[in-house]
Amino acid sequence: MSEIKIQHEFDGKRGSFFLEEGAKRFGEMVYVMAGPKKMIIEHTEVDESLKGQGIGGKLLDELVAYVRKEEIKVIPLCPFAKAMFKKKEELRDVLN
Repeated sequence: MSEIKIQHEFDGKRGSFFLEEGAKRFGEMVYVMAGPKKMIIEHTEVDESLKGQGIGGKLLDELVAYVRKEEIKVIPLCPFAKAMFKKKEELRDVLN
């Protein structure tokens, strides 16, 4: 996989930050909006071939940058995201 470029899609209610090459998704962090300024992180998944390369962390970093810009608060239900917020104090300002 060449340069890692995280993309974002959002349909007004649900969305995801993802890593895609060709037609294949290699990593994805899925969320649902629980109001205009509240986001629930539901699920994070990274392809086995990229495990251990920090892809999940990169997905979360992109999500955090987005919610800071949009002034959205986050509720991490996803075990991975929850663990990352516990570990990285500098991200906790976005928590609900």
